[in-house]
Amino acid sequence: MNFRMIFYVLGLVMNFESVFLLVPCVTAVIYREKEGIAYLIMAVVCLAAGIVMTAKKPKNRSIYAKEGFAAVALSWILLSVAGAVPFTVSGEIPSFIDALFEIISGVTTTGASILTDVEALSHASLLWRSFSHWFGGMGVLVFILAVMPLTGGRNIHLMRAESPGPSVEKLVPKIKQSALFLYGVYLFLTVLQAVLLLAGGVNFFESINIAFATAGTGGFAVRNSSFAEYSAYVQYVTSIFMILFGVNFNVYFLLLAKKFKVIFSFEEVWQFFAIIGVAVLAITYNVRHLFPTLEEAFRSSLFQVGTIISTTGFATTDYNLWPAFSKIILLLLMFIGACAGSTGGGIKVSRVALAWKGVRSEMVHACHPNSVRVAKYNKNPVSVELLRSVYVFLAAYIFIFTGSVLLLSLNGNDFETNFSAVAATLNNIGPGFSKVGPTGNYAFFNGFSKFVLMFDMLAGRLEIFPMLLVCSPHFWHNNKKFFRQRWRRK
Repeated sequence: MNFRMIFYVLGLVMNFESVFLLVPCVTAVIYREKEGIAYLIMAVVCLAAGIVMTAKKPKNRSIYAKEGFAAVALSWILLSVAGAVPFTVSGEIPSFIDALFEIISGVTTTGASILTDVEALSHASLLWRSFSHWFGGMGVLVFILAVMPLTGGRNIHLMRAESPGPSVEKLVPKIKQSALFLYGVYLFLTVLQAVLLLAGGVNFFESINIAFATAGTGGFAVRNSSFAEYSAYVQYVTSIFMILFGVNFNVYFLLLAKKFKVIFSFEEVWQFFAIIGVAVLAITYNVRHLFPTLEEAFRSSLFQVGTIISTTGFATTDYNLWPAFSKIILLLLMFIGACAGSTGGGIKVSRVALAWKGVRSEMVHACHPNSVRVAKYNKNPVSVELLRSVYVFLAAYIFIFTGSVLLLSLNGNDFETNFSAVAATLNNIGPGFSKVGPTGNYAFFNGFSKFVLMFDMLAGRLEIFPMLLVCSPHFWHNNKKFFRQRWRRK
């Protein structure tokens, strides 16, 4: 394993986090808040660490699958630890465990919070929470590749380890161009939403926060009531953009390239919209008696379906009070999640579709053993390797989910709370049901349970395997020889 290159990548992450930390610093200056000092101090510390770690460029800059997984997992852990410090130093979140939970929830675009009074935070901290959604949504290393791509090696492994979905490929021949395109579309949609929110009467600060949180499909709100106090116009605009950010970004590339025929053959996107349409109509009919008008029932259903399937986590109402039928639909949407190649979490629509196609093929083969049936997705044959990766992912997902629920049960909460808390964190949604519903939070969990949920958030955002690998003794066991040689040289 190329440890020097991994160390160098971690240094780059520290350099860029120092730049990210300047955003709350500037916010504190504008609003004259002393909390900005904590962010400035941490920005200087990150910059100093980054300069030291990147002072000497490694001769071998190759990054392969193993290095990609290690660099991504360690980068996100380091990013989270550094990002949590200002919360504790400023005194706004005194417990470092709580601060770490909050920032991991931010960068993984989960939106699960331990805060009981969000509005008590300074403007600097509110923006830092929302901004962590934004740079975590598309991926920090994807951002680095867009701004200053690493020369040498196969940098696609960094993008694959950090990007969501069963498979990740370059949109254009060069990694830099692919990363630049992704962030270009990302930035454009973010700015467009902020402008539309401003047109709807939302003030500048809240518009920026909402746009950051929506773009990253994160869900941190700046009001204790989340979206309940905003106008119908704002709720509709946010609903639309949550869904847009849940779409595979390859579609936007195809739109700009005017490849409309290819878009029509993109099964995942049409399945994504079909699921949303059916869910909205079903829930609207089921909850119509709970709202004064049918329009309010439809708007609330659209918003909640959009926020759950895109794994954003905003709320306009307490869906804990909805009928069981509607709650089960929302629970199913939590697991399905958004499209691959989007900023959303969950298992992903494409994996669910591929798994179903694999089951159908096996059913046909069981009835007709001599028949030859090739499963297709997006009009392309589905390879055995791709189906295998889907099955392995689902198996690992089930193991982590089951183990997490079991560990959380030691905390003494009810089953609905534990089950939905794991579903909401592993799928990067935020709010669940019962005590962790849209009107609740995660503050009541003990330290051990919070660490379990933090692992789930990171595992869910990084598609499970990077976190599993860095926690596996076997992954590091193969590198004992390297460490022994380094120790003898010293």
